[in-house]
Amino acid sequence: MPKQGKKYLEAAKLVEAEKAYQPEEAVALIKKIARTKFDETVELHLRMGLDPRNAAQQVRGIALLPHGLGKKVRVLVFAQGEAEKIAQSAGADVVGGEDLIKKIEEGWVEFDTAIAIPEMMGRVGKLGKILGRRGLMPNPKAGTVVSMNDLPRVIQDARKGRVEYKLDRTAIIHVPLGKASFEAKALLDNLTAVMEAVVKAKPSSSKGQYVKSAFITTTMGPGIKLDLTSATALTAS
Repeated sequence: MPKQGKKYLEAAKLVEAEKAYQPEEAVALIKKIARTKFDETVELHLRMGLDPRNAAQQVRGIALLPHGLGKKVRVLVFAQGEAEKIAQSAGADVVGGEDLIKKIEEGWVEFDTAIAIPEMMGRVGKLGKILGRRGLMPNPKAGTVVSMNDLPRVIQDARKGRVEYKLDRTAIIHVPLGKASFEAKALLDNLTAVMEAVVKAKPSSSKGQYVKSAFITTTMGPGIKLDLTSATALTAS
């Protein structure tokens, strides 16, 4: 196991490892432990009481962060004809059809989120191996395969701070919440948006404890354990 750096060890001293922090306390503490020269990303990690091998217990969806992610989101749209014009007018960074698919097949992936109209998915499907491993593949369940008329709304949502959450093979959900430079209130609002979305997405087949543990952390910092009762009860006012 690699030796932790001095700044990490200093930050870890501020966190009581066995304490379950109230969400307000946790985001305030995040502000104190972010000590690197760059603006670290704040992340939420949820250990779920679900079986990732059970198709009926898959959890996947989107949450709209009211304060965004603190970075410019590069939006790509697979569309053609009238839909292409609508996507361009709505502010998508890159829009195209076959030419764009070929460009990605050749290795270009300079974008943060991909959206497609249903008519394009037959051709976009062959990009699964490239986009799937990067979490960029358009998917109806994630709200990224939409009708032509819905393109403006979805593009704008992506720009504002639309994040996808998904149960991984180890039954963990990882979601970015913003930057350490955000005000504590902004981080709490973003945390609330994600927790509310995940709680609402609980599958009917879920038995026992749905969320087993919740931690927030920074890119280079120690984890801060959240009080589960308070975290799962968070709702936007």
